[in-house]
Amino acid sequence: GLLRAADGGVLFLDEIGELDISLQPKLLRVLENREFKRVGGAKTVRADCRVLAATNRDLRAMVNEGTFREDLYFRLSIVNVLLPPLRERRDDIPLLVEHFLKQVWESRPDRPQLRLTASAMDMLFSYEWPGNVRELRNVIVRAANLSTGSAIEREDLQIGGSGLLSAGLSPSGMFPIATTPREGHAAEHGFKIDISEP
Repeated sequence: GLLRAADGGVLFLDEIGELDISLQPKLLRVLENREFKRVGGAKTVRADCRVLAATNRDLRAMVNEGTFREDLYFRLSIVNVLLPPLRERRDDIPLLVEHFLKQVWESRPDRPQLRLTASAMDMLFSYEWPGNVRELRNVIVRAANLSTGSAIEREDLQIGGSGLLSAGLSPSGMFPIATTPREGHAAEHGFKIDISEP
């Protein structure tokens, strides 16, 4: 169904590195021939779409290990974009926070437009984000939905486990957390996250 729906558009395959080796030839066939048969169907269906694939795995290493097909790797590797983890591009955090707050506000326009205080933004900058953008999104959406005011305070953020960040600890010691916050970072860069209509 997704291939048919993507006809004429873009099909996004997330976590392509997790695709079972037994399914990889089928995907390769679809990418090469631009056609497929529905489950239980006999009729061949054409689908002309661009394919974007994402993974956090090293596909080249997987090819060498025999867990990812080399032909599929080269079929997908037309244009590669390496996106560093969030901890290596912290300047993206304010833009991502603004985007996630806007999504929350658009889904619940009866709620006040939210912003983050400077201390809350500093807290986001001091965390290592092992879960990358997905983890940041969850933190912001949770805080926005539980917030009772118009500003999300440092105390409203639940990062890395219940109250562990404020103590400079991490759950099971697995996630490194910077214990020295970047004092005044948000204010210094003029970050103010407000959601408003254009």
